Amino acid sequence: MKKIEKKVADSYFRERTRNIVIYLIIWFIVSFGVVFFAEGLSSITFNGFPFHYFMGAQGAVVTFIVLLFINAKLSDKIDQKYGIDESKNEQISSGKVFDH
Repeated sequence: MKKIEKKVADSYFRERTRNIVIYLIIWFIVSFGVVFFAEGLSSITFNGFPFHYFMGAQGAVVTFIVLLFINAKLSDKIDQKYGIDESKNEQISSGKVFDH
């Protein structure tokens, strides 16, 4: 497998970790933030339901699924940025040779 310089690996890890922290903050706000402010949000309606009820029943799940897709897309871009994309990994695992 292709060796990666420590400086590049550290940058890659830092960028991936930053994204994970952002996803966890969004998840926390959507899952628990709505509960903390349920009384104030009960006056807002969404699809005929109080907003806090909708977020608890549907919104948190939908947000989680959207975050999964965003993570997949951004992870692919980060992998390509640092030269760790799937096409190169497939070539390496199948025994094919590629230029550095």
